[in-house]
Amino acid sequence: MDKRIMLGNEAFARGAWEAGVTVVSSYPGTPSTEVTEAAAKYDEIYVEWAPNEKVGVETAMGASVGGARALSTMKHVGLNVAADPFYTAACTGVNGGFVVLSADDNGCHSSQNEQDSRFHGRSAGVPVLEPSDAQECKDYIKLAYDISEKYDTVVLLRSGTRVSHSRGIVELGERVEHELIPYEKKFMKYVAMPAMARKLHVAQEQRLAQIAADGCGWDINSIQMNDPSIGIITSGICYQYARDAMPEASFLKLGLVYPLPMDLIRKFADQVEKLYVIEEGQPFLEEQIRAQGIPVAGGKDMFTIQGEYSARMIREAFGKDGGEEPVDTSDAPGRPPLLCAGCPHRALFHVLSKLKTTVFGDIGCYTLAALPPTSAMDTTLCMGASIGMAHGFEKATGDKSNTVAVLGDSTFLHSGITGLLNMAYNESKGTVIILDNRITGMTGHQQNPASGKNAKGEPAPAVDLKALCQAVGVKHVVEIDPFEVKDLERIVKEETARDELSVIITKRPCALIVKQPGIPYEVTDKCKNCRQCMKIGCPAIEIKDGRPFVVADRCVGCGLCARVCPFDAIECTAKEEQ
Repeated sequence: MDKRIMLGNEAFARGAWEAGVTVVSSYPGTPSTEVTEAAAKYDEIYVEWAPNEKVGVETAMGASVGGARALSTMKHVGLNVAADPFYTAACTGVNGGFVVLSADDNGCHSSQNEQDSRFHGRSAGVPVLEPSDAQECKDYIKLAYDISEKYDTVVLLRSGTRVSHSRGIVELGERVEHELIPYEKKFMKYVAMPAMARKLHVAQEQRLAQIAADGCGWDINSIQMNDPSIGIITSGICYQYARDAMPEASFLKLGLVYPLPMDLIRKFADQVEKLYVIEEGQPFLEEQIRAQGIPVAGGKDMFTIQGEYSARMIREAFGKDGGEEPVDTSDAPGRPPLLCAGCPHRALFHVLSKLKTTVFGDIGCYTLAALPPTSAMDTTLCMGASIGMAHGFEKATGDKSNTVAVLGDSTFLHSGITGLLNMAYNESKGTVIILDNRITGMTGHQQNPASGKNAKGEPAPAVDLKALCQAVGVKHVVEIDPFEVKDLERIVKEETARDELSVIITKRPCALIVKQPGIPYEVTDKCKNCRQCMKIGCPAIEIKDGRPFVVADRCVGCGLCARVCPFDAIECTAKEEQ
């Protein structure tokens, strides 16, 4: 049997391929993105980047109704966006197998919050599976499709940063083609009207009870008896940490984390002297187990709700030596995240900072503009919220002067269009700035409806953002290259002073997808040490011997520093040759 070292997310995609999946519709979000990227490499699977997670789930559900096996992937906050169709599809049931994969981000490595997707599964009323390594990623997603079709249910597959982004040896299998399950018109099943929904809810609760009973015999839920004095119930990546920390303990490893196989849990509890529950995030397992009257000696009273766990943390919680002290990094220089050299967003936020603009921000690379030296962002809430918040701010205060909403092209298409429509409909006087860098940047350069390519990199229709804004009722739409700094500053002043709704679209490709000239700049003896160049926050400019200095091997030659220098003291090193 062929074996390969795979990323957890690659293993998810491999498992979907082996299970005969034919439709994948997702929106990128770390740490889930690579599942869809890997799936796009399989010719047998139709793969698309949807404008947002809600559309992704709706598309996959449509494929399921059509009899295909379908998948939609997202990060934890994306499941919030997809909750509307997800919860109702959980009630109606499916035709072809339908799996939703949500990757949580404990520790907030790349997210605005920590969130436990298991609660979405419980609230929606669907089974939740949680793998703990790359092999299980592949195996569990295949099992999820069997469960989905056997029990007529959506299945939620929960991952996390460490499972999705760790590598392991995966035993590969062959693809088993899944013939389309014939579609039958069943309006009592698929039309979610109150009369139907009440009956569907009864059936939903019945199948959850059946899954809980059947799950007691599934291999993914296993009792591993060792020392009976300590029994640990755990799942996912915490199983790996706990086994490393407490190899002598007995374990109940849960692959099905909702509905819980309570009879199996009781059996395990009866075999150990003290029962502990170890889980990252909220006390999801612990509270349900305690609610059944099963005594738990330790859970969240021993461990934090916040952040990630580790084997060391678990050892210390049990009063054991944590092992070798971690490397002391207190003296290591900090490496805060920065906008890349040549980033098209830098010029805009330099201008907004200079004008002391109130900026309602959004989710994307440009959120980094909240940090010094630009410090040019006031709020960031969720995808698309910049527009709604700016609108609400204006309506509450009666003042929109020098106030803008800022969001990227992908974020605008994800959930900004309706916000802009709301502003137009309700006669807002605000200004929205769309940062069009021709790609979905922060998650690793995925395509979107404005980029001109689809998920497989093939040519696709590209949305005209200016025409779209005009179509929803915005009369004043201006496009500008953000590196034309003087013109940009003038336009921002004009549009924020305007007594009508306006949109500014800054158009310049991401510095990582369009090669810059590469000829570095240098600070000449004209420099007055005013340090205006330092205010743009470029990683290629630093202070050396008390004066600004361009580090040649970091400079990409974009020329923004030269444009903001009031004394023309920064020049291209190839100027004389030109």
